Amino acid sequence: MSSDAHTLPQKNKGGFLRKFLMIFIPIAIVVGFFILTSVIIALNKKPEEKKRSFNTLAVIADYAIMDDVQLSVSTQGEARPRTEIDLVPEVGGKIVYVSPNFIEGGVIRKGETLIRIEDSDYKVNVIRAQASIAQAEQVLVREKAEGEIARVDYEELGRGEPTALALRKPQQAQAEASLQAAKAELRAAELQLKRTAVRAPFDGRVRTKSSDLGQFVSPGRALGRIFSTDIVEVRLPLTDSDLSKIDLPIAYVAKDRASAPDVKLSAVIGGKTQIWNGKIMRTDPTYDTQTRALFAIAEVFDPYGNGASENGVPLPPGLFLDAEVKGKTFENVIVLPRDGLRPEDEVYVVNDKGKVDVRTADVLDTDAQKAFLFGGVEAGELVVLSPMEKSRVSMTLKVLDSKDPTKILVDPPEPEWMKKMKEAEKDGKKKKRRWGKKDSASDEKKDEPPAKKSDKKETKEGGSEPTNAATSESEQ
Repeated sequence: MSSDAHTLPQKNKGGFLRKFLMIFIPIAIVVGFFILTSVIIALNKKPEEKKRSFNTLAVIADYAIMDDVQLSVSTQGEARPRTEIDLVPEVGGKIVYVSPNFIEGGVIRKGETLIRIEDSDYKVNVIRAQASIAQAEQVLVREKAEGEIARVDYEELGRGEPTALALRKPQQAQAEASLQAAKAELRAAELQLKRTAVRAPFDGRVRTKSSDLGQFVSPGRALGRIFSTDIVEVRLPLTDSDLSKIDLPIAYVAKDRASAPDVKLSAVIGGKTQIWNGKIMRTDPTYDTQTRALFAIAEVFDPYGNGASENGVPLPPGLFLDAEVKGKTFENVIVLPRDGLRPEDEVYVVNDKGKVDVRTADVLDTDAQKAFLFGGVEAGELVVLSPMEKSRVSMTLKVLDSKDPTKILVDPPEPEWMKKMKEAEKDGKKKKRRWGKKDSASDEKKDEPPAKKSDKKETKEGGSEPTNAATSESEQ
């Protein structure tokens, strides 16, 4: 009895598992079959066909033109005064007067006393020199009188012609020399006295001041630094290429200001561009050994007056300037925008089909805006201005006007593959329409009701008779 009770749960457990498997396995088979069917349908589904669009590279371009061109040379230099000196005294002493204009930046006039040195000692020297002159004159008069007395004595005594020594000629010459020396000392003393006043040698400005009132100075010591404002110079370095454009010879010296080459000098002061007009008056006689350039010296006359800019701004020394020198004129030169000239002097020329031709140009000159060519491009040809890699020149380009990018200059035709694709699409549409008509016709036939059976049976002799009595009665 106990053994049967022990085996009963095991039998119940095995029956439950069997029932579960019988239910789960069919469900799993159905689900697996559904998943497999979905995968096969998905794999057999045709991908969506997308039409390939015709996209081409759009670039900016402009036409090359032919024109007469006057070249110019752009260079830079620093303004400096033509005359600048250290103001030094010629005599020593204590400074007793300083002009109010003798300050840094002060305006000075020619002959103006800038500094005066104490002159008491020099006035004493003048008085001493005057006394020496009076004494020498007295000695000379005495010697001349004694010589005259000796001549008279010789004549009265009848001793013949007197000698020069008897007439005191040597003593008179000595007295004459002493008088001249005394006069020279007076002139020197007066000159030293005059030099106690240090005057401005020209009209100009004070750059620096290194002495002041009460200071003792010695001869040759700098009191300050001044410069003239009559002419300002600008040294402009010129390369050999620059010289070929302006045709300026080495060791050039202008005959006059009218015949000298013009130069336009400019600088930004206070946020505004100021322009001064100058003349190239000469060049250095030799090349600079460090820069290997020849320096031309441009001059601006009266930079603080009539030579100031149009806005009245003077040209101060120390200002760094941009210079533009007009050069030679060339006729029938090809001109195109500067962006059209690429490295290694290459130019991308595009035709009316959108195809690019890479040309090597014969470059005359370039500036920030334009390039000037002797050859390589013809007038009227379209030159690509947009940045573009050389590897893409084989592409067909769509060209836009540089002045108005909304204007299309060259719209390239469609390629052959695009035309073939469109033709194929048209053929496919025609076939679809043709098959569509056939399908619609067959559908219409299917939709029509079936034909009624003949109420009369055809006899062997070709006659007909009613099929049944009900039908004949209804017809009657």
